[in-house]
Parts: sequence; structure tokens; C-alpha cells
Amino acid sequence: MIKSILPLSSIIALRFFGLFIVLPVLSVYAINLYGATTTLVGVVVGGYALTQMIFQVPFGIMSDKLGRKGTIITGLILFGIGSIFCAIADDILLLMLGRFLQGAGAIGAVVTATISDLVKEEQRPKAMATMGMAIGMSFAASMILGPTISSFAGVESLFYLTAVIAFGSIFILIKFVPNPPQIIHSNPTDKQLIQVLTNKNLIKMNITNFLQKGLMTFAFMIIPMVLINNFQWQMSDLWKVYLPAMIFGVLAMAPAAILAEKKGKFKEILAVGIVFFAISYLLIGLSSTALVFVIGVVIFFIGFNMHEPIMQSLASKFAKVHQRGLVLGIFNAHGYLGTFIGGVLGGVFFEKVSLSSLVMVIAVICIIWIILILTMPNPSKKKTLYVPLTTQSEDKSKNLDKISEIDEWYINDTEQTIVIKYDSELIEEDMILNTLKP
Repeated sequence: MIKSILPLSSIIALRFFGLFIVLPVLSVYAINLYGATTTLVGVVVGGYALTQMIFQVPFGIMSDKLGRKGTIITGLILFGIGSIFCAIADDILLLMLGRFLQGAGAIGAVVTATISDLVKEEQRPKAMATMGMAIGMSFAASMILGPTISSFAGVESLFYLTAVIAFGSIFILIKFVPNPPQIIHSNPTDKQLIQVLTNKNLIKMNITNFLQKGLMTFAFMIIPMVLINNFQWQMSDLWKVYLPAMIFGVLAMAPAAILAEKKGKFKEILAVGIVFFAISYLLIGLSSTALVFVIGVVIFFIGFNMHEPIMQSLASKFAKVHQRGLVLGIFNAHGYLGTFIGGVLGGVFFEKVSLSSLVMVIAVICIIWIILILTMPNPSKKKTLYVPLTTQSEDKSKNLDKISEIDEWYINDTEQTIVIKYDSELIEEDMILNTLKP
């Protein structure tokens, strides 16, 4: 598992690193470009998320039908070209175009679906947690490296670095990532989009991703501006807030992932993270000193890093094998819509509405959000049965459709097995095997 998961996790982590590394300094950089307004700066900060949102579902569907690797390569090329546009931008509109192109490389859901394809069901939580930890680590590292590198090499250097990362990731994909197995699903349907969009648990997860990413982008919009404008910090001083945020955020990741994946406490971890979001924004918005403001930022990143290792994993648990690309595409689209709206609203309201009023509204939203999460069940643990694919078992496999205790089954044509996911509390393994006997 490790040989296939680590390269994919590194690709998605490097890509997020390329997006995250500019966030700590992007707003104060963009506001000084020709034609900049706070509203346009907000679009620049969250602009990549608009095209991410638009392309997540098409990329997910394309990967389901045409293949994962080619889709990922296409996305990385777009991301690299967009990064170069950002690096050479000398006005706000060209920077905005570059950010839109960065976002058009919408491969997050495709990479997650590829990981799901490459590992067995019982190993998937560990694989998803590995990917989530990699993303969280890239997020933490970018908080330190972004302000540090840009303070002596300029923000443009961050975009050039991102372009190198994008094209280097293509080499990693081709060289080290195996081809996903060929999957033949038992009961594909033309109504799968409707099934996914009406699934109550997926709706709650989509809302969660939307709100979490929106709060993140809004935070990155206001943190550097408040520290520099209100507390007279310099850009080179921003590491003083992001370093403790990174340290405490990383420390929160492992316990959160273990409690969620091993103990099945997914919704509880999400709820605790949302409590941290509410507290952090109240401290940020009502602070009269830089110390209180920094404490609020640290608490925010603790909550954010509690969420990151488990979000993709939890969403994938509610998806059937032939729907993973679609489900994760919609899930990530909601996250990027939140990112875009968080940036835009941050730019609009930062000038027109007091920060103290905004954080009160955010706290109320968090309370409603917690109630929504607590109404969602933790995923029940299922068992997976692997049956060798023979002429006889393939002929009898249609009998599996008649067993209601089976969640789903499919044929892994590459490994010549029938994979059956079922509820072990309702049916015995022997009863399933008997249906496949001549």
C-alpha cells in the first residue's frame, strides 16, 4: 500500500503546498498591484477556488470514464501554467487570470479516487488518513515558508516554485504511481448523479467542506491585513503567528485522525473542530492586543488541522466504488465554492462591516453547523470479502444483487477478484459464499 499511496499523497500535498504557500502573504502583495481594490484582492485570494469548483465534477467524471492518470496530468499542466502567469503578473487582472488557471487544474477528487482504487477497503481509512496528514503537513509548512521566502526573494518566487512543483509532480505520477485496477461495477445506473445529490450524509459533508474552506479563506484574507494595518507588524514578522499555529495544528492532527478512524468518532471530531472555529473567530474579531489575536489564529488552525486528515476519508465512506470520482468531485466543488465566497466576502465586508460584527455572525453559523453535524451518523464499520473470479463465480455473481445486507459488490478485473462489501452483523460470510457456488 505504502508504495502506491506515498507518491499520490506527495502529489496532492505538493499541489496544496503550492496553493497554500502564497496565502499568508497574498492579500498584502495583491493590494499593491496596479488596479487593485480590496474586492479584487478578495477575488484573487479565493479566485482559484471558483475554477476549482467548476472543474471538480467534470474532472471527477472524466477520471471515472477515461482514466485517472491522464486526468491528473492535465490538471497539473494547467496548474503549472497558471502559476507562471501569476509570477509574471504586474497588475491585479493578470494575477487574477493566473489564479483562475491554477484552479482549473482540479485534481483533488481524482487523486483521492485513485487512492481509493489502489488500496483494499480495510486499508482505505489508513490510506486516506495518510493523505490527509500529508495535506495538513504541507499546509503547516507553507505557513512558515511562505512569509519567510517572500520576505527576501519576493512573492513572485513563490509562484515560480509552485510551477516547478506542478511539473515535477507529473514525473512522480508517471514514474512511481501504478495504474489503477480495472473495475466492473455490478449495477451501474444513469441515476447516480441524483443518488449522490440526494444522499443526506453527503449533503451534510458538502456543507461542512463549504463552511470550513470559506472560514479558512476569510481568515487568510484578514490575518495579514489586521496584523500589518492594526498592529503595525511587517510582512517579515508574520512567521511569528504562523509558526505557533503550525506547531499546535500539527500536534492536533494525529489524535484527531486516530479518534476518527480507529474509534469511529468522525462527527465528534468535526464538532470539536467547529467549536474551535467559533472561539477563534471571536478572539480574532474582538481582540484589542496582538497577543489575543495570535491566540485566536492558533486556535483556528488547531480546529482546521483536526478536520483535514478525516474530511476526504469520511466523504469517501459514503460513496460507492463507481461513484467515488463523482462524489469527491462534488464534495471538493463545495469546498472550493466556500473558498471563493470566503475570499470575495472577506474583501467586500472588510471595508464595509466591522470585524466584530462579522465574527458574531460566524459564531452563530458555527452553532447551527454543529447541530447539523451531530445529526449525521458515524459510518458503520463494514467487512469486505474477496472471492477469486472464476467462470462459475462470475456466472453466479448476479445473485448478490438479491442480498439486501450487501452494500455493494464489484469485479476487480485486474486482480481477478469479486469484491463484496457487507454488514457482518446482519449476514454471515458463509451465506454470501454459498450464493456463488454452482
